[in-house]
Amino acid sequence: MTTANHPPMQSPSPQETLAQIIGARVTQPGDFPTPIAGLGFFRRDQPSPPTVCMVEPCIVLVARGEKRLWVGGEGYPYDPSRFLITSLDLPANSEVLVASPQQPCLGLTLKLDLRMLAELIAQGGLPPSRERLAGSSVGIGSATPALLASFERLLALLDEPDAIPVLAPLIQREIHYRLLLSDQAPRLRQITAVDGQGYRIAKAIDWLKLNYALPLRVEELAARVQMSPPTFHHHFRQLTAMSPLQYQKWLRLNEAKRLMLNEHLDVSSAAFKVGYESPSQFSREYSRLFGVPPKRDMTTLRGRNQNTPTSRVAP
Repeated sequence: MTTANHPPMQSPSPQETLAQIIGARVTQPGDFPTPIAGLGFFRRDQPSPPTVCMVEPCIVLVARGEKRLWVGGEGYPYDPSRFLITSLDLPANSEVLVASPQQPCLGLTLKLDLRMLAELIAQGGLPPSRERLAGSSVGIGSATPALLASFERLLALLDEPDAIPVLAPLIQREIHYRLLLSDQAPRLRQITAVDGQGYRIAKAIDWLKLNYALPLRVEELAARVQMSPPTFHHHFRQLTAMSPLQYQKWLRLNEAKRLMLNEHLDVSSAAFKVGYESPSQFSREYSRLFGVPPKRDMTTLRGRNQNTPTSRVAP
């Protein structure tokens, strides 16, 4: 009696394992928080054109499908083999390249803890970074098996909720350590170096996010972060692909959109609330950013029964 030889069953790839975990918990398109602080899931069932969004310092993993982030006219495509990393709060446009109802685009975002990165660097034991970056605060890195394995362990905690408060911080620390061993380590070191320009620009952005409705004097903001105005302007544009005034305008317009959509403010009230003195100027700049006038945009969004503005989508 002979027996047929069957090829051994292959184990799913780390990316497919992550996709299965995410897909089991996210059955509809959208962005979803998880019980683990800083961790979110996303699902897209079809390709979509670039959508305005604000990207926090984070790592984004696509477990299945493909996406692209646009910052300052430059595109950053990422897929299961490449992760996206951002080290500053950045206005951007997010695009879905590959997705279908049968094979949805699935992935996760994890906010970066810049203080944790700085602590790990200060502790030593990491290989020195010989590369000096002069580019943007966005990068595409290789998704290594060690990095993917740490994310798999983090997601496994969702089935063990009582362990999340104890074990999640430890695994998140490992993920940050793995990132400091990755090909994106120079970008992370750039933004965590207290004596570096990236750290000072991050402080300026923190101030802008809190004070976007106030008149902006670039010279005063530069002095606040101990930089000369020309140096401040140069590094701000280099890292964000925007001038400080353009960044403030982006913050104002997106907050106004949120106020009109979620709090039902009229156009003039929203414009004044975020610091505009002229509703007509606000409407012109809103149309330039979002492609439609604010009133028409609100009508369209409310007609779709959307409760969150497009600026909140995952990168």
